[in-house]
Amino acid sequence: TVEFIYDPSSGKFFFIEMNTRIQVEHPVTEMVTGTDLVAEQFRIAAGERLSFGSSFAKGRSAIEFRINAEDAARDFQPSPGTLKRWRPPNGPEVRVDSHAYENYAVPPYYDSMLAKLIVSGPDRASCVATAKSALARFQVSGITTTVPFHARLLQQKEFERAEVDTRWIERHFQMAAN
Repeated sequence: TVEFIYDPSSGKFFFIEMNTRIQVEHPVTEMVTGTDLVAEQFRIAAGERLSFGSSFAKGRSAIEFRINAEDAARDFQPSPGTLKRWRPPNGPEVRVDSHAYENYAVPPYYDSMLAKLIVSGPDRASCVATAKSALARFQVSGITTTVPFHARLLQQKEFERAEVDTRWIERHFQMAAN
């Protein structure tokens, strides 16, 4: 995985890091390309060739939302407890990777991520629409999660237009609270 950050004011991309392992964000690439990256890693390890060429990207969009056991209203403090209800959304262009289930005891000692909700579509606008629908259908109770925060985030026009940066959430939601 090669990561870059984009500076819209200069129109330039800047290198961040390269990792030679599968990343937690790999479902975004899989949704955009239609390629199972883990299967490709096994092919390479077995001495086989990749199943795709250099033009395998389909020009699609995808967005990943980390569903964490955290309370966004309290500076994203952990929210351990028992999942009384856990019904993730499904459907076209929606993928949920998770280990959680109803009556799962969310511990206070480890990473708070419960799931990754990944949506895809032909463009950002369709991804945002799919994400709004998926988050509205995501049923969770027993603990506080980041589902409501993500739903609120999707209501922001700047996010919809991709006019955000790495400090946007901090600035926007701090200003909204004042």
